[in-house]
Amino acid sequence: MKNSCVPPKEFGGKITGTGQDGADSIQEDLTISTNTKWEQIYRKSADAGNYDDSISKKAAASNNVASNNVCCASCGISTVKLKKCKACNLVRYCNVVCQKNHRPQHKRACKKRAAELRDELLFKQPESAHQGDCPICLLPMPLDVGKIQMKSCCSILICKGCVLANYSREQEEGIESTCAFCRTPVPTTSAECKLNRTKRIEKNDPAAMREEGGRRVAEKDFGRALELWTKAAEQGDADAHYHLSIMKYFDARAVKNTKKELYHMEEAAIGGHPGARHDLGCHERRNGRIERAVKHFIIAAKLGCDDSIQALKQCYVDGDVSKEDFAAALRAHQAAVDATKSMQREAAELAKDHFWFKI
Repeated sequence: MKNSCVPPKEFGGKITGTGQDGADSIQEDLTISTNTKWEQIYRKSADAGNYDDSISKKAAASNNVASNNVCCASCGISTVKLKKCKACNLVRYCNVVCQKNHRPQHKRACKKRAAELRDELLFKQPESAHQGDCPICLLPMPLDVGKIQMKSCCSILICKGCVLANYSREQEEGIESTCAFCRTPVPTTSAECKLNRTKRIEKNDPAAMREEGGRRVAEKDFGRALELWTKAAEQGDADAHYHLSIMKYFDARAVKNTKKELYHMEEAAIGGHPGARHDLGCHERRNGRIERAVKHFIIAAKLGCDDSIQALKQCYVDGDVSKEDFAAALRAHQAAVDATKSMQREAAELAKDHFWFKI
C-alpha cells in the first residue's frame, strides 16, 4: 500500500516520496520524543488507512529504547542520557547544541505548552492558606494577621488562642513565661527579640527573614528589606513573594517592573496566599480577562478571603459567574472561615477587647 501522508508538524517529520513499504519515504529528521508517541501516530495513521500495520510495528520497534523510551528531538539519537526541555517537558535533547539547533522548530510549541503548564499550576486549588495550621491546636490559621503571633525564638506562627491558653497556664502555676512552642523563655526587650531574629536569619529561616524585612520597611531601610524578602522568596515563602510583588507601594523609588511583580504575585498565589490570589483576580478583571479573574476569586474565596467573596458577588450581578458556582464558593468560604474558629481564639479576642491580655 503506497501513501504519502505527512506526520504531524509538532514532531518535525515530513515526507519526500513513497517506497514499496512506505518506510523509505520518511526522512531521517522525523523526530518523536517517545516511543509511545511513535506508536500513537502510526496506529492512528494505520486506522485511517494511510499506513500498513507493518509500518507501525517497524516504527515502534526501531524507536524502542529500553532505558527511557526517548530520543533526541534534534538528531534522533537514543543511546545517550537525554535531558528534558525544562520549559515544556515535551521533548528531550542529547546536548545543548541539539537544543539550540531545534529551537526554531520547537519554539512555538514550547511556549504554548509552557503557558498551559503554568496555568495548570496557577489555577490549582491549594489545600490550605499559606500560613497552614497552628502547631499547637492544629486548627487552620485565621487570615487576619492580628490574630496570629510570631515568636522570635523559633520563628513559628502561633494563633493567639494558644498564646492565651499558655499564658493562663503560666499564671495559674506561677511559672516563668515561655514560648508555647519551643519553651524558650520569652524575651523581655526588643533588643533580645532582634538578637533572636538575627540568629534565625543566620540559619536561613525564611520566616525570620520575612519578619525582619517588614521591620526594615518600617525603618525605611528598603534596600535591606528587599534583600531579606528576596532570600525568603527563593526558599518558597509565599508572604515574601507577595511583599516583593507590592514593593512599589512601600518604596516610591522602586523601579516599576510589571512582569516581575506579576511573577511574584503568581508565586504567592500558588503558595496559597489569598491576598495575592485576590489581587491577581483584580488584575485580570482590569485587563478584561473576566474568566481568569473569576477563577482567581473562587480559589481565594474557598480559602476564606472576604474580599474575593465581595468581588464574586459583583461578578454574579454582572452575569460573569453562574448561580451554582457562586453558591458553591459561598459554602466553601463559610466552611473555611468556620474551620479557623475555636473557643480559645474567641476568648483571646474577648481578652484583647478588655485590655487585660496584651499580645
